[in-house]
Amino acid sequence: MLQIRKLPLLLKFFAALLSLWLLSFVSLLKSDWSPAFKLHYDWLEYTDDGSPESECNCSSILEGDQEALDQAKLLTLTRAFQKRIKIPNEYYINETRDCRLFIKTRKYITFPLSKEEEDFPLAYSMIVHHKNFERLLRAIYAPQNFYCVHVDKKVEPSVFAAILAISSCFPNVFLVSQSVDVVYAGWPRVQADLNCMADLYNTSRRWKYFINLCGQDFPLKTNLEMVRILKTLNGGNSMESENMPPEKKWRVTNAHQIVDGKIQAKGEAKSPSPFNLPIMSGNAYIVASRGYIHSVLHDKRIQALIEWMKDAYSPDEAIWATIQRIPGVPGSTRPNRKYDVSDINALARLVKWQWHEGSQDSQDALYPVCHGNHVRAICVYGAGDLQWLLENHHFFANKFDTDTDPIAIYCLERYLRKKALAELE
Repeated sequence: MLQIRKLPLLLKFFAALLSLWLLSFVSLLKSDWSPAFKLHYDWLEYTDDGSPESECNCSSILEGDQEALDQAKLLTLTRAFQKRIKIPNEYYINETRDCRLFIKTRKYITFPLSKEEEDFPLAYSMIVHHKNFERLLRAIYAPQNFYCVHVDKKVEPSVFAAILAISSCFPNVFLVSQSVDVVYAGWPRVQADLNCMADLYNTSRRWKYFINLCGQDFPLKTNLEMVRILKTLNGGNSMESENMPPEKKWRVTNAHQIVDGKIQAKGEAKSPSPFNLPIMSGNAYIVASRGYIHSVLHDKRIQALIEWMKDAYSPDEAIWATIQRIPGVPGSTRPNRKYDVSDINALARLVKWQWHEGSQDSQDALYPVCHGNHVRAICVYGAGDLQWLLENHHFFANKFDTDTDPIAIYCLERYLRKKALAELE
């Protein structure tokens, strides 16, 4: 009988304890995610994993410390370092047999880091031919976003198998429904993006903006930073779009064709552009609203422009810029040169061209000298370029190559992950 009388008292005691715990929990939530609560996310931080790059001091490198940069440069020149950094395709094929373990080991972010990001999904077209794809995907991956992956038909079977295996681990990452054989400066480069645009547009109605990438791009901003910047565009687009300079006009006035995997002049002039559209100069990479993509896929004027562009030289450096100046396209601007936007001012991509590099004292130089090497007159960034890169407003930079300077990506991805987790505060 005594035990029965004590039972209500015990229930009241436990009820009081539960109430106190709930009050403290609610208080914790209202305190804007205190550090104690965020310990749950510590496992997402990149730690020293014993990789050869971990011998570098990334904090000092990002600050431009010359001693740290010199040490990093010396390290990349050693034969032992070069041998250790090369990750075989078989590694990804084997590791992705257990997707859950792969995602956990590689520390992918598997939940939206904020309500703001969850409500503003992005869509990516990724034109890749290199195993650098996995590092890029991990850096930009968020479960609310969508990723269309186009793998060049010319890649080695092991590269394709690795990319397919990685993509198969994520419900919002998929291979394009129709791949093409990409040819430098030829139409297939545009067609690859068009195919991904169509697949992404039909996959979901939720995403707000489209961003296209290649395998040697890497982000300079966190997902949250990009979302907040895109919101300020109010439906506008951001891409290079300028009057066609005289030295480039031959690209769109002379007809070209692809022969044996290379683009060649046909020796004949092209017809005038459809609807007398002014052909603008730009580049392959864009940040475009969903409305812009809808127009690309459905506007009859743009469909005519697409057909007309197919025998141009490097049409990817003209077509998006031209569409951006067509009246009625969502987010577009007028053709008047007052609305011209250079690659330096656009958000899409930061590229260092060799002929625009120079010392800080030079009045003609657009940017400092490259600390890496050059491929087709484009800087392949080294660790010494990171401080300058992060001072800019662009979403992505090109080019990076883990085979020539893996330390640049190693330090950049750690900087971005640390910043993304700090944004939870």
